[in-house]
Amino acid sequence: MSSQFPLRAPVQRQRGAGLASRRNVVSQPSLALCALALALTLSTTTSQAADAPAFGVLLQQSLARAPILLEQQANAEAARLDAAQSRKWLNPKVDALSEDLNAPSNGGQSPRQITFSISQPLELGGKRASRIAVSDRDSDVAEARRREAEVLWAAKLAVAYGTVEAAQGRQRVAADELSRAGDDLRAARAQVEAGKEASVRVAQAEAGAAAARGAERAAAADLTQALEELSALVGSQERFTGIAGSLFSTAADAGAAADESPTLRVAQSEREASEARLQVEERRWIPDLSVTAGVRRYAWTSQNGYVVGLSASIPLFDRNRDGVAAARQRVQAADARVLAARLETAAARRSAQAQLLAAEGQLEAALEGERASAEGYRLARIGYDAGRTPLVELLFARRAYSEAQRSTIDARLARVRSLAALAQAQGRLAFGESQ
Repeated sequence: MSSQFPLRAPVQRQRGAGLASRRNVVSQPSLALCALALALTLSTTTSQAADAPAFGVLLQQSLARAPILLEQQANAEAARLDAAQSRKWLNPKVDALSEDLNAPSNGGQSPRQITFSISQPLELGGKRASRIAVSDRDSDVAEARRREAEVLWAAKLAVAYGTVEAAQGRQRVAADELSRAGDDLRAARAQVEAGKEASVRVAQAEAGAAAARGAERAAAADLTQALEELSALVGSQERFTGIAGSLFSTAADAGAAADESPTLRVAQSEREASEARLQVEERRWIPDLSVTAGVRRYAWTSQNGYVVGLSASIPLFDRNRDGVAAARQRVQAADARVLAARLETAAARRSAQAQLLAAEGQLEAALEGERASAEGYRLARIGYDAGRTPLVELLFARRAYSEAQRSTIDARLARVRSLAALAQAQGRLAFGESQ
């Protein structure tokens, strides 16, 4: 298809005839520039809009670029590096001490002395082991939270993906209903023209067609909103125009559940970290010991002396009793959180299984209702064309058929939600793995 944009040229006067004539001049370079700009716009729009891939592919892509998951991954890596750092030995300390700088001389000789020494702090009584244990337990907590974030993210993404699929289904239903409403309107007009129906039937059919047209536009807007939310959720730079896969037809995942849910694992890891901190507090009163060795140079002779020493703190006023008691209270609080997490996890699994059974039953009933309403609409249409069924019954049968289709879509979406909730309770990535 080509388009021309005529440009008005200035009025040129023909000398011979003495008459003014106007010419429409087409600028070929301008047309070329317009065509090029249109092509670039179309190509840019096409490159920035595409269907979302299948859910498994989209899940793996989002796991690698979702901001909240990147944050948890960075936290887990930082905790691992902290655990590696905790295994390093404490650094020694070097001292240089000059004594008797302004002391009176003895027999014309200066009593000045210079001492060079090195001190190494020692962690006795299991202090180093307990310090390393705390870092290891903190690393376990960070890793458990990373896994928990992945499981929660997969469930959330599955619901968003299923919502887009449901919106697509509702749009198809609305488009089919609009098409059937147009057929009913044409049939009503034919009946009125044949004198078999009153003219008010045409108005009723037109009202039904208008309602179907509005429902189709609303369904299109809902689909756009669902696609935009999915694009924003996965952090996609391109705008999704649809989805390439389907979760509605996915069979129930019978994969083995994890030994522990991520939430319970986080609570247990935090409890183990609190226990490790308790051991640190219990050993804090143990004296800090440092070993010192060095050499001393005397100003009045060329000979050197050696120094060796031990230094230790004395737990005279502070034996950290309150710190130990506070750490024990934190362990008790962590025990309570583990118990609550265990109860909540068991309840969530039972609830998700019950919701899945209910969703399966709801879907089966919705499919039966859709088949029955489809047959009812077919018979009503045949009866109306034959003049045996009134228009009101035909319109009612059409609306019932559309409602049954939407109920089936709602039941399929509820099943996806139940499967995502069950996978989350079992500690699995929804629709992404079987472990």
